[in-house]
Parts: sequence; structure tokens; C-alpha cells
Amino acid sequence: MSAYPFGASKERIVVTGGPGAGKTAVLELARREFCRHVTILPESASIVFSGGFPRHRDDVARRAAQRAIHYVQRELETIALSREQVRVALCDRGTIDALAYWPGPWAEFFGDIRSTMEAELARYSAVIHLRVPENAAMYRASEIRLESHQEALEIDRRLLEVWSGHPRRILVDGSDDFVLKAERALAGIRAELPNCCASAEPCAR
Repeated sequence: MSAYPFGASKERIVVTGGPGAGKTAVLELARREFCRHVTILPESASIVFSGGFPRHRDDVARRAAQRAIHYVQRELETIALSREQVRVALCDRGTIDALAYWPGPWAEFFGDIRSTMEAELARYSAVIHLRVPENAAMYRASEIRLESHQEALEIDRRLLEVWSGHPRRILVDGSDDFVLKAERALAGIRAELPNCCASAEPCAR
């Protein structure tokens, strides 16, 4: 595993990107490919919204939703890294993805969660950013993913800005060929893992 200034023996890697970028599918492939020391976290937004959290478009509701998602994300990471066998948590989005949906200055968000951009970036050893396909025909909405293709592209652009300060960020182009895109994303994740963990074979550690 590459050396970072974060000093933690257990690490978090973010897989981010706009709606429809392919994060969930890539993480499912990662679940099959990497060893038991690598755990895959679910997306906190899906947990929040599928559980019935109000999804209104006014600013009060949007702020409340993003705070809820942030705290769920933090606790998912806490639980995952509390497991003795886990060394790396692959996160379906990170704690500051909320900023791409936040209807106001970022300073308000950090004030609400009592944290800073620096502290949140330092939680993660690497960021794998899957870009939303430019081709609208490759985009699929769902019951959870309500955004149009143009809205998804705009969120993806905001996420580029949100994570721009991270020292280890890998961008994966929004290729129409999902197999190629997935291979590139998995290669990026694999490069951040200990050699013994970058396989589904039983790990000696």
C-alpha cells in the first residue's frame, strides 16, 4: 500500500462520481475480486432515502438530508473498520460528497457537522472518481436516482471540485464501454491495496 501522511493502519478508499457513473457495479465487482480484508460499504444516501427519509427539493430538506447522509456515512465507516479482519474500507461515496448536493456555502455544511475540509479529506487514503458518461443513452434513472442526465453531469462536475484538494485522486473517464471503465477503476483500487489483498485468493495476513 502506498505511504500517505494519514498515519492510520486501517484505511478508507472512496469510490465517487455523479449519479449513474457505475460506482455500485464497480464495488460489486470489487467484492468478488479482493480478499476478506477489504470490505465494501453500501451507499449511505440509498440507506437514508430507501428508508423513507423525506426527499423534498426545498433548501431546509436538502440540508437535512445531506447532514443525515454524512452522519450515516461516518458510522458505516466506524463499524467497518472496527472489525478485526478489515484493513481497507471501500466507500460508496465519502463524507464530503454531500457538498455536491448542498444548497449553500460549503462553510455552512462544515459548521453544521463541526469539521473542516482538511479533516474530511484526511479520512481517506485515496479517491477513485468515476465520471458520468457524456452519452445520455448510457444514463439510467431509478427509484433512488431521480436526477436527469444533465443534472448528473453537473453533480459530477461539482464532485470534481469537492475532491480536488485530495493528494491521491484517480479519475476514470466516463467511457461508453463499461467493461473498460470497470477495469480501469478496479486497477486504480488495486494499486492502493497491499499486494496480498489485491486478490480474492485467501490472504496470508
